Amino acid sequence: MSAAPPRISRLEPYLERTAPAPTLLKMLVGVQLAGYREDAGLSQDQAARELRFSPAKLSRIESGKGRRPPTENDVRALLELYGTDPYEASVLLKLLQRAGEPGWWQRYDKRLMPEWFDRLVGLQEAAATIRTFEIQYVPGLLQTADYTRAVVERGLPNAPAGEVQRRVELRMRRAELLHRADAPQLWAIIDESVLLRVLGSRDVMREQLEHLITMAGQPHVTLQIVPLDVTNASAPAIPVTYLRFGGSDLPDVVYLEHIRSANFLEDLDETEEYRVALDRLADEALTPRESLEMLRETVSGRYAAR
Repeated sequence: MSAAPPRISRLEPYLERTAPAPTLLKMLVGVQLAGYREDAGLSQDQAARELRFSPAKLSRIESGKGRRPPTENDVRALLELYGTDPYEASVLLKLLQRAGEPGWWQRYDKRLMPEWFDRLVGLQEAAATIRTFEIQYVPGLLQTADYTRAVVERGLPNAPAGEVQRRVELRMRRAELLHRADAPQLWAIIDESVLLRVLGSRDVMREQLEHLITMAGQPHVTLQIVPLDVTNASAPAIPVTYLRFGGSDLPDVVYLEHIRSANFLEDLDETEEYRVALDRLADEALTPRESLEMLRETVSGRYAAR
């Protein structure tokens, strides 16, 4: 029996994932369909016209965006148009079926999980590496429950207690990915002001910084702090999350969050610009060892138990 084509041999391991990964699989299906279209010598407009799809619909399918994966009928029609090998088509259709399995985060209502946030959580769940820079808060994946509660109450002062609690539970559930056997590599850079800004209480801050110390000791977590006296630091003006996935099938994604929306960047020129900025910022920040020393000194000095 001949070996599977390289493109498909890279996809088959995704069928063996035990946990649902709908965001990842929707992207994979889209990337593969775009590849088959290009192999067939068709532009996106030509393929859409052949099947009477709108260009926006085909673009959405190929980008893997939206809460739901494309329909099986639409994907079969595209595979037939592109003359895809039957075995390759069968693997892609199996991936599509798995892309319809809901992730744990999709059980939350849309008030807590708008579409842009649904996509972020799904990408983080599937990422091999997560790089993040924060200028105001501890990165969400490294927050304690009490610190998260203080952040939520600050941002949503009129939210009912039940909603606050659900948001805290959601944040803690997200953080569990750092305790999985296949946890992603997390590289977090935070501004020193984050350590000094008291949220909740000094006791809450002490617990939060002690948690950062514990997590920074994990082999898959790197933590760096940009000290206040680095006045010319090349820090972005807003928080940045940079996601990289295993293998070569998926592009890197940059996530830029705003108050009630977010931008996702996938174009190579744009993501490369942010990767370089994060590399430069890491060079300007304290080393991981020095950052740990600053954390310990801040706990013992500013937040010492009374």
